[in-house]
Amino acid sequence: MQFSIYSEIQSWPGKTQQQIYAETLEQVVNADRLGYSTYSIIEHFFFPKFGASPNPFAFFAKASERTKQIKFRTLVHVLPYHNPTVLASQIAAFDLMTDGRYEFGVGRGHGWLPLKGGIPVEESRERYDETLKILFAALENERFSYDGKYYKIEDSHIVPRPTPGRKFRIFLGGTSDSTYELAGERGYAMVVPPLLPYAAMKAQLDIYRAACAKHGNKPDIVWIHACHLDEDRDTAKREAEGMMRGFLKGNASVLLEHANEMAPKQTLEASGYGFYASGIMEQLSDMPYDDMIANDVVWVGTPKDVIERIEAVRELCEGLTEVSITVNPGGVEHWKTIKTQELFAKHVMPHFR
Repeated sequence: MQFSIYSEIQSWPGKTQQQIYAETLEQVVNADRLGYSTYSIIEHFFFPKFGASPNPFAFFAKASERTKQIKFRTLVHVLPYHNPTVLASQIAAFDLMTDGRYEFGVGRGHGWLPLKGGIPVEESRERYDETLKILFAALENERFSYDGKYYKIEDSHIVPRPTPGRKFRIFLGGTSDSTYELAGERGYAMVVPPLLPYAAMKAQLDIYRAACAKHGNKPDIVWIHACHLDEDRDTAKREAEGMMRGFLKGNASVLLEHANEMAPKQTLEASGYGFYASGIMEQLSDMPYDDMIANDVVWVGTPKDVIERIEAVRELCEGLTEVSITVNPGGVEHWKTIKTQELFAKHVMPHFR
């Protein structure tokens, strides 16, 4: 079992963007010292309450100079907004500069990005599929060509090349059945979205496990959960209420505050973005705090409480290889983040090792 940290770098009023980046950087350095395997951040544009992280390479480059062992992971590169050959070159170069400490996921991106990014919602799936093929053709082959709808490439290559024999650990994340099928077919890791208990994900994870078995791959499931710890349960609950409410509100913030800046619901549904028209995220954002904890939407309590939650997930979730905690949702005080990192590393990680 690996243990890592995931951050959306949510940006809420009360802190400057510079302060948020500086605090997150300190948290990466501390995570490296404590022995976490990986620090992951989202790639996300335009809507800061959900996540203000448009350039993971820049952030990780700074972090790499201050750390020794921890790996860096982008969850995910949103492919419709990238030239795939350029992105492949950047991935290869960054991996070389960090001595092989880079991992990445790929995805279509959230349903609120297309209009702001100048990509027609109706084209986003085709663009993603085409970009995905080109990205891996560029990473895996000395020379490659591609004749598609959006890209026509003849006898191209990237510089620098990945280190000979380098095999990236690739991650997919999302809400569509096709994503779980693709991950299992290709042997990619599957990242479970935050805020959802196992029961809500079982059917899609079964699709993933079945696809892995069919194609001779081993399931590799990463479980993300927002977490806050204290040695006293009541203190943990008191300290975490604001941050957990903020995390749920932040994840639904675009739908709650910018719905008029998205495509119509019918268009979202027709384009495979039905999740964003379903109202699920808005409902989660209004969940009572005690229900968040009781229903396993967030983990709040003592290290022993969280150990029990992880053991319960491990019992149910065949193929679980990694637990990734979110400890710095929007508006949280920096000291609370550091405290949870410390307690989790001191008590939770050794229990499973």
